[in-house]
Amino acid sequence: MSGLLLRVVAGAPGAEQAPLLARDAVATSADVLRDDDIQLALFLLYAGHYGSVSFADPEQEWDTHLIAARRTIERAFEARLRELIVPPALPDPRRESVAQALFALTAPAPGPSAARYVAKKATPAQAREFLILRSIYTLREADPHSWAIPRLTGAAKAALVEIQADEYGGGDPDRMHAGIFARAMRGVGLDDRYSAYVDDVPALTLASLNMMSMFGLNRRLLGAIVGHLAAFEMTSSLPNKLYGDGFRRLGFGSDVTWYFDEHVEADAVHEQIAGRDLAGSLAEERPELVADIMFGAAACLTVDGWAGDEMLDAWEGGRSALRVGNSGDTETEAEIGTGVEAVVSVGAGS
Repeated sequence: MSGLLLRVVAGAPGAEQAPLLARDAVATSADVLRDDDIQLALFLLYAGHYGSVSFADPEQEWDTHLIAARRTIERAFEARLRELIVPPALPDPRRESVAQALFALTAPAPGPSAARYVAKKATPAQAREFLILRSIYTLREADPHSWAIPRLTGAAKAALVEIQADEYGGGDPDRMHAGIFARAMRGVGLDDRYSAYVDDVPALTLASLNMMSMFGLNRRLLGAIVGHLAAFEMTSSLPNKLYGDGFRRLGFGSDVTWYFDEHVEADAVHEQIAGRDLAGSLAEERPELVADIMFGAAACLTVDGWAGDEMLDAWEGGRSALRVGNSGDTETEAEIGTGVEAVVSVGAGS
């Protein structure tokens, strides 16, 4: 599936094969969440809407065959998420009740975590792997949630715009969070081009971003993308402090730690806005969305938790958390800094 799409998204013929291949891929997959082919395919199908990979042909964005393939994968993806993720009891559709439920859901848990590992134990190679894994979303930080802006009204819309304005630097391009993260990648010797490492990340990392894109691009899932953002902001400040501490422990300077330090302060404010003014206000305006608000929040915690556990298990077992086992060291950059663009440069001409 993804092999076909690498060529088709770049403008090669064959789009009419995509719906059948999508049905076959879903039907034969043991688990769409952890299926490299399916998650890469969905990543490529969304890339046309973002313009996030340079080889994507704009003419393919609304190709009906590709949209049909995307809908097939999305149905299986959403069904699997709803099968595995059980939201908490639904709060009353009131601003404070929803906010309290979200804060309870996202309360810090004791025990091992990727953030604590990075703070205390991670090696320089593992720290670089962490940035590679994070780059799939963070080099496009905030974009998936911004799809919700035109679908909201009133207080909820104002709250989301307030959060996103900070994410995009408050008018200063040098302070855009995606740009600050790119600077961190350069600071540890990594390639900061978007998708440079997409070949190296496991399916769950792609699934985390794809889930955001699915929630954001489908208007019927408005509640889910709002709940996702609320949980995302509510669980950001403390881990980012630990990540910053870990990179400082390893001797990296402010060019690397700025991204994490920025989020300690910013997200402590954002979590209040996201919980009360965004999610809470939306629940009061549209009570029928409360269930999806809580589902989106639970999905954020669960999928990112799975991805974090997978990374932590690899490191504690003495293995790389990347698919190809590269460490992300500067000397291996030539090997792993190719991404989907190199694949397309071959496939599109064949």
